[in-house]
Amino acid sequence: MSFIVHNVFYHNNNMTANCLLLLLDYVCMCARAPCAYVLRRPEADGERVPSTDDASDKAAKNEADSDAKPSTTTDRHISIQTKLEDLEMLVDLNGGRKSCPLCPEEKFKACYNHKLRRHLHNLHWKVYVEFEGQKMCICHLPCRNPKPSLSGEQESSQVSGRHVAHYHCVVCSVTIARKTDMVSHLKRHINKGETKSSYPGSSDVLLEEPASSGQVYEIMKELDTNVQLLPMYNTPQKSDTYFNRKMKSNRQLVFCSLAALAKERNRLECLDAFGATGIAGLQWAKHLHNAVKVTITDISEICVKMIKENCQLNQIQVDRGSEGPECCEDAPGEVEGEAVTAVEVVKMDANVMMHLRAFDYIHLDPFGTAVNYLDAAFRNVRNMGIVSVTSTDTGSLYAKSPNVTLRHYSTHIVRTEYYKELAARIVLATVARAAARCNKGIDVLLAVALEHFVLVVVRVLRGPTQADESAKKLRKLVHCQWCEDRIFLKQGNLVDGTLPCNCHGSLPGKTAVQLGPLWSGALFNTGFLRKMLLAATQHSMDNIQTLVKTLICESECTTLKPVIHGAPALVNQVECGVIIRTSQSEEEACPADSSGKRKAGEELSNAVKKLKSDVSLEHPPFYYSIHRHSMRGMNMPKLNKFLQYLREAGFRVSRTHFDPTGVRTDATLEEFKSVLSKYSIPSCPSQVCAAQASVSQDSTM
Repeated sequence: MSFIVHNVFYHNNNMTANCLLLLLDYVCMCARAPCAYVLRRPEADGERVPSTDDASDKAAKNEADSDAKPSTTTDRHISIQTKLEDLEMLVDLNGGRKSCPLCPEEKFKACYNHKLRRHLHNLHWKVYVEFEGQKMCICHLPCRNPKPSLSGEQESSQVSGRHVAHYHCVVCSVTIARKTDMVSHLKRHINKGETKSSYPGSSDVLLEEPASSGQVYEIMKELDTNVQLLPMYNTPQKSDTYFNRKMKSNRQLVFCSLAALAKERNRLECLDAFGATGIAGLQWAKHLHNAVKVTITDISEICVKMIKENCQLNQIQVDRGSEGPECCEDAPGEVEGEAVTAVEVVKMDANVMMHLRAFDYIHLDPFGTAVNYLDAAFRNVRNMGIVSVTSTDTGSLYAKSPNVTLRHYSTHIVRTEYYKELAARIVLATVARAAARCNKGIDVLLAVALEHFVLVVVRVLRGPTQADESAKKLRKLVHCQWCEDRIFLKQGNLVDGTLPCNCHGSLPGKTAVQLGPLWSGALFNTGFLRKMLLAATQHSMDNIQTLVKTLICESECTTLKPVIHGAPALVNQVECGVIIRTSQSEEEACPADSSGKRKAGEELSNAVKKLKSDVSLEHPPFYYSIHRHSMRGMNMPKLNKFLQYLREAGFRVSRTHFDPTGVRTDATLEEFKSVLSKYSIPSCPSQVCAAQASVSQDSTM
């Protein structure tokens, strides 16, 4: 409701008019409606007070225009350009007077081309913010909506007042006033993994187009696979089809593990238990073709419908022979062009699907912990099959919520310097217990713990004997909270809990705690990692190759330097920068004589067995952080130099992906500290002089 008063005469001594105006001001403030006054002097005065109707009409017009043309992320603003010539092309500089395309007329009046060109360069172009080749120039247009006010006079003054200069974000199209704030805003986009522009012209993020349901989807491209994303796709609470850009490395590791398994056996039946957008299953089907039979399940009907639309978007047929209740309905039977392969899409709970059917490869990637799905996964997985488990509940696994860790994983945990490897061993212990309940054992192929997730990939071995062998590797860990020393308790011996350190004797109170139970076996399988590296190379996954190479070196606890073995049965091969030991063929290793018998076959076979036993040595558990054990007042050596010093001292040593400053070695903590102190240099010059003086005195004496 709005009240408009016209022709209210102005009298100096008339109190009635003033009271009436104050009363109407109060009513308008209560109703939150604009109120405009036209104050006129008597005709005898001969003067007219300027009316504010024009300002209110202009505000209403701007509001109507903003409602008629909402801002979308697909329309690039004119202030975002790639070079200065593109900015100058926004206006024809040939001719008479021209106005600036990024300034209102009241701020910059029309002028000739030389002055306009200088204005564009000095005011707009010089202060741009660059992001992935796109330069966001400063804009003075009335793009920012004014805040609503209570009184009409304040609102009209805001509309007709000076507009604030601002930038338009190239990712989310938000307007930000300060340049430093825009730089910080772009850094937050990078930390969230949102590094692609939201307007047409980006290589990975394509145009938003309306789907058959009438909603506007954003199309994301990853590994030559297009998927449609709903708005707010990166917030699980606000979108059913959750998609996380930061999990790209996780999806690539899972893909490489499946590709390595596909080379071992025939057509695989693999399951993506939590489809969401279906990006993982579609990548499997599009790149591995007929080597795999992909099944994607999700409990949400919206997700199932979107997965089918994504299949049609990637020219992949939806299999009509599924057992799901709604899989055969609304499936695009024929797509344009020849279909690459067929994918089965089922609307069903993951536990129900894994109880009903058997699979060779199962991928579990729920939101949070996966402990509720492990029993169903190991119930019907085939022998020598693979189960990959992704846990994103890093708050509990990284010892931020120990009570949640005890509730979900039945494990006692504290914060340590090796907390990421501790998280991987916690998940593996839970997986091993779930497999043992189904009379199955596990062979760990891969365990990765990064900032956002913990991924473990295990091979399933059927039989109670294998289950018992896996259960024996679940042990308690004794950890010193003062010096970070640690040791696994031996099987069946609860008394042997003494640590190599002497902190319990030199310090009052209890310094050691028992953690676990944890997985005490190896975390990597070197042969399987080599196959994954080969798959990553074949499918041009450049981002993941460096991580896999680090895992290979970590599994062997060695650096990238070649190690030549004297036996002719094993040969060092360089593949993608990683030294790979491969066995020669029997004809090359054992030359046959004319009678067909091999020469010295028994001796050579014994040598091969001995070398294989040396190669299959498990890497030492856990690692030490060089920064955690550095001494005050001493400059540490470079990490690569320190690795060389440890190797020269006779220890096995390698870097670890868990911590960029971590060192995996078989040396004890005391030996590690002694080598570190030996090659550390005092940072203070006085300490250096004192050390040299002490050395000279010792030499003279």
